[in-house]
Amino acid sequence: MSRTLISSGSSFEREIGYSRAVVDGDWIFVSGTTGFDYATMTLHDGLREQTEQCFRNIETALAQAGATLADVVRVHYILPNAAEFAECWPVLRRHFGDIRPAATMYAAGLADPRMRIEIEVTARRSRG
Repeated sequence: MSRTLISSGSSFEREIGYSRAVVDGDWIFVSGTTGFDYATMTLHDGLREQTEQCFRNIETALAQAGATLADVVRVHYILPNAAEFAECWPVLRRHFGDIRPAATMYAAGLADPRMRIEIEVTARRSRG
């Protein structure tokens, strides 16, 4: 079993000291991922737009690990305002509606007040 660190190139990873994802054998642990576009280091205001960018960021990390969203077995959603959770359900359903990973939603403060959602996933590469 080997351990591989995956980076998005975000300055946050270097400044804080973490990896976008860690691959350990068939398991992939993707760090809490926000709606920042890491190429431009910009963040949309809207919750739906941030949620879509979270998924783009997660898909990129999973692809680097040889996986896709279909391999996700667990997801944590973290929102500063729990009352806004339903607003992003259409985006969540589009990406996970058929996959249906085990899920938990937390209401908690995020590192930057502009952040409206953070998504963390655990995936296991298919053996096929």
